[in-house]
Amino acid sequence: MGAALDEARAALATGDVPVGAVVLGPEGTLVGRGRNVREADGDPTGHAEVRALREAAERLGRWRLDDCTLVVTLEPCLMCAGATVLARVPRLVLGAWDPKAGACGSQWDVVRDRRVNHRVEVLGGVREEECGAVLREFFADHREA
Repeated sequence: MGAALDEARAALATGDVPVGAVVLGPEGTLVGRGRNVREADGDPTGHAEVRALREAAERLGRWRLDDCTLVVTLEPCLMCAGATVLARVPRLVLGAWDPKAGACGSQWDVVRDRRVNHRVEVLGGVREEECGAVLREFFADHREA
């Protein structure tokens, strides 16, 4: 989660919502990393999870990440939860829950829905206070501006 938090903090430099993600390979090595870049790149799909999954797939030379773990500072949205399922990621570790837009247990539970072809084990609340603080500070600063 420390590496994911580093990615989240790096997103602050571009004015992006500070969310970071990493993908750990089968040996526990970091094979993908990402941060939100919607503002930086003008890309609506520029979410941390999507970038980390893409980098991991490229580095491993395959789209099936069925022996990897996705670690992210904020509960994934619908798009990112769907990408996690489609990449066949078996484990998701998340920091802060997202009661407004979370799709891994809060608003929806896409990753464990019986109707999809793959289900993901979710471990939530890892370093939750620290992950949430980065987001709270970002939004507090934006409200003041």
